Amino acid sequence: MMKYLIVEDERFAYEELKRMMTDLRPGYSLVKRTNTVIDTIGFLKTSVVDLILMDIRLADGTCFEIFNHVEVTTPVIFTTAYDEHAIKAFKLNSIDYLLKPFDEKELEKALSKYENFFHSNTHKANAKLIEQILPVKTRNRFLISKGENYHYIETVDIAHFYSEEKVVFLHTFHNKRYIINYTLDQLEQQLDNHLFFRVSRNCIGNVKAIKNVAKYFNSRLKLSFSPECPHEVVVSRIRVPDFLKWMDGIS
Repeated sequence: MMKYLIVEDERFAYEELKRMMTDLRPGYSLVKRTNTVIDTIGFLKTSVVDLILMDIRLADGTCFEIFNHVEVTTPVIFTTAYDEHAIKAFKLNSIDYLLKPFDEKELEKALSKYENFFHSNTHKANAKLIEQILPVKTRNRFLISKGENYHYIETVDIAHFYSEEKVVFLHTFHNKRYIINYTLDQLEQQLDNHLFFRVSRNCIGNVKAIKNVAKYFNSRLKLSFSPECPHEVVVSRIRVPDFLKWMDGIS
């Protein structure tokens, strides 16, 4: 019997996916549902399944953090409402990438692909091909609109990006800030990861802007920026090891 895990933080989405799986693959067994990065890491460290159906945005971060903390060899069908993570997903154990809302026909195709091609490592070859065709590029400047005029800002002159009430701001070392039409998830894919790090859900920081790193309660870290970020920035416990590696120049 094939055993599978559902990683999904939205209750309705989980119930609908569970229903479709029951209809399409009644012989498959749902072992567990997890809804956070931390819970999923804990499960995968002690348990083995044959297939994972995984949402990308979870309650405490993106699912890609899971792969930084536990070796995942199980094939994954990613489910998400956003398409900007496709290339990153295919670099992992991806069988398919389903955009919400998807139907039973799309899920059936993904399951058939898993059953027919996974053991031939076709997904790994596809990932390598995608990476060669669409290499990840880093942004070296951003176009800014100000009144009737446009100008650009070099990426190296940006101290941090942050969001406030669904609006994303670019904040320069000259203490100027501008609204930009990108989400933090999109920016995370476009920026040089040697220079920038997603320090919290609502902030991406430039290493050169970090003035101080202090230990904080519950094994977290509190950051100070120069120029200052307008809100408190705390690195979550699960992100601390990756953040410290990044600060130490280890990518």
